[in-house]
Amino acid sequence: MPIRLIVGLGNPGPEYEQTRHNAGFWLVDNLANSLPGARLQRETRFNALVAKTSIAGQEVWLLEPQTYMNRSGQSVGALARFYKIAPEEVLVVHDELDLMPGVARLKRGGSAGGHNGLKDITAALGTQDYWRLRLGIGHPRSLSLQQQVADFVLHRPRREDQELIEQAIDKSLLVMPQICEGKFEAATMKLHTA
Repeated sequence: MPIRLIVGLGNPGPEYEQTRHNAGFWLVDNLANSLPGARLQRETRFNALVAKTSIAGQEVWLLEPQTYMNRSGQSVGALARFYKIAPEEVLVVHDELDLMPGVARLKRGGSAGGHNGLKDITAALGTQDYWRLRLGIGHPRSLSLQQQVADFVLHRPRREDQELIEQAIDKSLLVMPQICEGKFEAATMKLHTA
């Protein structure tokens, strides 16, 4: 089944723009910029920035909720219901503490792992059975930092980590056509071995 909705998670506002928690926004921004005519525009009925585009011949919606992270499900649920998009046709792109910077992983379903954005989306969709593209940001402990997790995700990455996160985004963008076509096995192989 192809992907019809790609959701980037983050927090709205300039004070959050460069923070680790906004890695999902960074990928969707890069994706929109790479596609002709895909301009993210505010859509009040979904409380989000939205663009309709075509990837690998598939009609795809791009979505950046403009709620805060822990209310992301409001936008995702509203757009999915309006356009009759099934949970298995949804890809949520988010920051992942359990992966080091530079690593990106694709998976379907699973727990929210403490990620409030995923918790809210799971509640809104009524299932955990949607796709996730996890962008590694590292964990403060694995990066030898003394910060609390809540503080860590709301700060900018170190320059070397930022470069690695950007490389993971670039690798992810290369497999986006396969993901949108529903060729998840091929996309996973390419992404996980790149």
